[in-house]
Amino acid sequence: MEVEGGVQFEDYFPSMMEGSGAEGFIIELCNGFHLLMDVEKGLITFESLKRSALLLGLQDMGDDEIVSMLSEGDLDGDGALNQMEFCILMMRLSPGLLDEPKQWVEEMYIHEPDEEALWF
Repeated sequence: MEVEGGVQFEDYFPSMMEGSGAEGFIIELCNGFHLLMDVEKGLITFESLKRSALLLGLQDMGDDEIVSMLSEGDLDGDGALNQMEFCILMMRLSPGLLDEPKQWVEEMYIHEPDEEALWF
């Protein structure tokens, strides 16, 4: 997966989901959020993301890129990411996570529903 500016990130989420299951994957996402968040605010802020970028060896990441990353996931317009916004953003940035559920839906439409099945 290539992000604006040429930085490439490997999408490991599908293999993480497969290896740890849905619950384990959600726990890992929460852990990731806690690593990036401002402890006092409980949010991922510009400052906390910039500090984390330095710790992760992404010191070349510019302020405009950090603002862009926050804007991409900021659904409530407060300029920061809460845990839900972070998880939604991570899911959106990993289209491979949806491959298996898409296949299930497609298979549901291909096969005739069982007449004895209750749908409500």
